[in-house]
Amino acid sequence: MKKRTPPDSPGLFPDLPLVPDFSLENRARKRLLWPVAGTDEAGRGPLAGPVVAAAVILDPKRIPEGLNDSKKLSAAQREVLYERILSLATVSIASSSPKRIDIIDIRKASLDAMRRAVAGLGLEARHVLADGRDVPMGLTCTGEAVVKGDARSVSIAAASIIAKVMRDRMMVRAGIVYPDYGFEVHAGYGTDRHRTALVTHGPCPLHRMSFRPLKATVIDEAGPQRD
Repeated sequence: MKKRTPPDSPGLFPDLPLVPDFSLENRARKRLLWPVAGTDEAGRGPLAGPVVAAAVILDPKRIPEGLNDSKKLSAAQREVLYERILSLATVSIASSSPKRIDIIDIRKASLDAMRRAVAGLGLEARHVLADGRDVPMGLTCTGEAVVKGDARSVSIAAASIIAKVMRDRMMVRAGIVYPDYGFEVHAGYGTDRHRTALVTHGPCPLHRMSFRPLKATVIDEAGPQRD
């Protein structure tokens, strides 16, 4: 696997591309913390739909080639890697619904989905690498927050791919159930098409009513929520 070589002064080169590797996992293994799970989420920013989290424990001897931050991969590449990860790794997926997001806020809902994804793994993780600045509360093992983790750890990168593909598939299904909004195209993000549909049709049960664009502007124009 291609190794990542970090810059001597990373703050001076914020756009330097990073290739995720197994360094963080190996560091945990040396501390006798194994298995190591990577966890990440997809869907913090959209106006509609769930936030989906995945947890992945990779086999060090069978790491899929091409793992990277899901945002740096094409949809076709993600689909191929999704199937490879499922066939070679231990994987768990969890989600938090729009209603739960509205009740506890998106940050807590994302972290809770990550915690549940880790808890659902077929192997019990001894250490968790979590993308971002926070470690999910309630883990039964040690955890480590990894900023830009999907660009640094192959386990987190794998989790980002699983979460992204699963959420995209869920939003395609949402587009069938609620055809007026184009969820299958924009996955719930606040595109012009989506905002126009909100004004025309009002929000549906998949919309996050606590999010500012809905709360502050669209609801006044769109009227009551659809059943």
